[in-house]
Amino acid sequence: QVQLVESGGGLVQAGGSLRLSCTASGSIFSINDMDWYRQAPGKQRELVAHITSGGSTNYADSVKGRFTISRDNAKNTVYLQMNSLKPEDTAVYYCNAHIVVLESGIASLPFDREVWGQGTLVTVSS
Repeated sequence: QVQLVESGGGLVQAGGSLRLSCTASGSIFSINDMDWYRQAPGKQRELVAHITSGGSTNYADSVKGRFTISRDNAKNTVYLQMNSLKPEDTAVYYCNAHIVVLESGIASLPFDREVWGQGTLVTVSS
């Protein structure tokens, strides 16, 4: 069993900053790509930021220059630093990771398992 737990959401004024964290736990051999998604009320879930195991990153155009994704592989944790927040950034933010799990002590290579966190709410007031 593996799980992702997010933290760091909350209420912030426009122009402010928040830092989200997401930590994976359980029978983990390694973690491949890690992502942050968000879903605003009445909208589809969208990819916000992506980071590979090697540290390469990609961002949605709407957050480029304002958000930074990073990871600490030793802690199985991915972060999302959000600066210059706007009301339109209001959403539930979800962590997603592709995890190579240990099953009876054996890594499930070359397969990985897609795991989602429970989400954390970010509200940006104008």
